[in-house]
Amino acid sequence: MTTELNGTSPLGVSIDALTGGSAELASYAGKAVLVVNVASKCGLTPQYSGLERLQERFAEKGFTVLGVPCNQFLGQEPGSAEEIAEFCSATYGVSFPMTEKVEVNGEGRHALYERLVGFADAEGHSGDIRWNFEKFLIGRDGQVVGRFSPQTEPESAELVAAVEKAIG
Repeated sequence: MTTELNGTSPLGVSIDALTGGSAELASYAGKAVLVVNVASKCGLTPQYSGLERLQERFAEKGFTVLGVPCNQFLGQEPGSAEEIAEFCSATYGVSFPMTEKVEVNGEGRHALYERLVGFADAEGHSGDIRWNFEKFLIGRDGQVVGRFSPQTEPESAELVAAVEKAIG
């Protein structure tokens, strides 16, 4: 089944892959996608392990994690694309796709995040990203269906239930 993406879908924007070339977000049409702004030198960086386990658990059911490196929070993602890729692979065995490093807040906010930040989480927070590892769940139809705080663990009951619902 092919899902038609409308002009508001976060998957309708262009972004480059961490290792160069396009990440082709439109290729995720029909899948559930967990978009996470990530950083290698953050107290929340161990969440990479839980994100990878989510990827392994649900990938065959039409789900992917999409890591989006960002250096806007106390400079906690200072590395080059190659350094980020090596760290994620060697330290956490990350197999899910990663995009180029982008800005998630401010005047330089990437178009992907322009389309994400209007969605409120369960506590009613919308707008600027609060910290590294804020998570957005995009449903198979390309629309945001959930927003989770940076402190929400990837394998929390709340997030797993949302993923299961999104993949149907």
